[in-house]
Amino acid sequence: MTFTAEQDALRDSVRKLLDREADPWPELCEQIGVAALAVPERFGGLGAGTTELQVVAEELGRVLADVPFLGSAVLAVHAVLAASNDEACDRLLPRLAEGVVGAVAWTDAEGRWDAPACRVADSAVEGEAHYVLHGDEAEILLVVADGSLYEVTDARRERTAAMDETRRLARVRFDSAPARLIGPVDLGALRDVACAVLAAEQAGAAARAFELTVEYSKQRHQFGRPIGGFQALKHRMADLHVLVETARSAAYAAPESSRLAAAAKVHCSEALATVAGEMIQLHGGIAITWEHPAHRYFKRAHGAAHLFGSPADHLARVRPPLS
Repeated sequence: MTFTAEQDALRDSVRKLLDREADPWPELCEQIGVAALAVPERFGGLGAGTTELQVVAEELGRVLADVPFLGSAVLAVHAVLAASNDEACDRLLPRLAEGVVGAVAWTDAEGRWDAPACRVADSAVEGEAHYVLHGDEAEILLVVADGSLYEVTDARRERTAAMDETRRLARVRFDSAPARLIGPVDLGALRDVACAVLAAEQAGAAARAFELTVEYSKQRHQFGRPIGGFQALKHRMADLHVLVETARSAAYAAPESSRLAAAAKVHCSEALATVAGEMIQLHGGIAITWEHPAHRYFKRAHGAAHLFGSPADHLARVRPPLS
């Protein structure tokens, strides 16, 4: 993978800001403009591509940052753009570019991507959407129903408990909520962008989990020597290194096609789960204490694997149909 000087500078800026800010979203928006990356310049954005979104997501994944980047700067922005409604773009995209939080609701209680949970009748939305990223705090609430994107202001929102406390999810209930039609949206294309960016986030989390595990293996001694010096652990570390590197390669190849986006979702989910599991095992008892971050990477691995569809769902898109 080869990155441009601008992409490397973006990565460096995001990493430095995340190192010093406890609540990074305001500064990420004001100083770096991450919320404006995917917004075209004519709507007040930076007009960047998917690779730039992935660079930011990879860095956010490394520290498990709880920010509305994926749900707002990626999903909400791309949903509005996909509807091809200039009036809606003029009205919503400048606000999203400034860092106003947006959310897209569509998923049913089973977490399925291809079966929107809501429907429209007489210009009003009915139904209950689950796993809405930052849905409880979004100022711009969008919902996919009957193949189109709608803007809704009146909805009952509730933050839902999740094993991964670094991922903010909500349940949103629409009771005949007045809806403003934005336009038709290709949910499959939106899914592919989301999977590509999420895969980069997973690759970043896997890389950091691996780094922490290597560091610990050099510090922990057993039988008078660091455990990282034992041959069996060297082989395990080598296998994890390959997983991390292939996950990163798969993630950055994901935007090339729908099939590669599905493959990246499958491989990056499995890679992060494997690395996080090994992190827990090699750290021993300390890994499941609140003071150590190992359990947080393990929980992120589980939650991210099922976001936007489970690996099994996406594997079916990768495999060729049986003749």
